[in-house]
Amino acid sequence: MALTGRQIRQLRSLAHHLNPVIIIGKADINDGTVEQTNESLEAHELIKCSVLDTSSLEVREAANELAARCHAEVVQVIGRKFSLYRATSRTDVKRIELV
Repeated sequence: MALTGRQIRQLRSLAHHLNPVIIIGKADINDGTVEQTNESLEAHELIKCSVLDTSSLEVREAANELAARCHAEVVQVIGRKFSLYRATSRTDVKRIELV
């Protein structure tokens, strides 16, 4: 699902106040990280991730790899943090209504 510019702006404004829930460290992106990210995306749709200095990955590289493995969209990359979005399939979660 490709996001439009307007949808990206909306998601960026929502992600601004979020705290990182996924931390990528020296183990880089492994199966546990992908599983935890999938669970967080199903529960929240929009999450913020952080890449520590000990990681061998660049922030943009980590964002693209994690998004590809989780079938999500990279919303924004700023500094050592990035945001991911994926619509949830759960019915008990309040969904983000994209314009």
